[in-house]
Amino acid sequence: VAFVYKAGNTLNTSEIQQAEKWMLSDSTATSTPIDFNPITEFELYQNYPNPFNPTTKISWQSPIGGWQTIKIYDVLGNEIATLVDEFREAGRYEIEFPNGESGLALSLPSGVYFYQLRIGNFISTRKMQFIK
Repeated sequence: VAFVYKAGNTLNTSEIQQAEKWMLSDSTATSTPIDFNPITEFELYQNYPNPFNPTTKISWQSPIGGWQTIKIYDVLGNEIATLVDEFREAGRYEIEFPNGESGLALSLPSGVYFYQLRIGNFISTRKMQFIK
């Protein structure tokens, strides 16, 4: 890994923020932006759009790798769907609910639902509304 800079000049703040990390492999240089916003905490974001019809996106982030589970519940606490149930590396993620393949959107009644993220000891729940 090599970092490229302007020879003979001092980089200003905006240039540092726009810096690119060059990855060298097989003598070919490619560039990818440096992530200046490292993930330092767990976060489950509000779904968008909300209310939704027919689908919505659920986003979250984790500062550590671990077993991640996202489940959907109705207002009575009945589990409606499991969207994620697998080990994932630290990072930012997004998933669509309901996905077009499940057919769940056709049978899902209008109403309030809850989605819950679990990663180790971290648990977060948010409310969303489906309108037909």
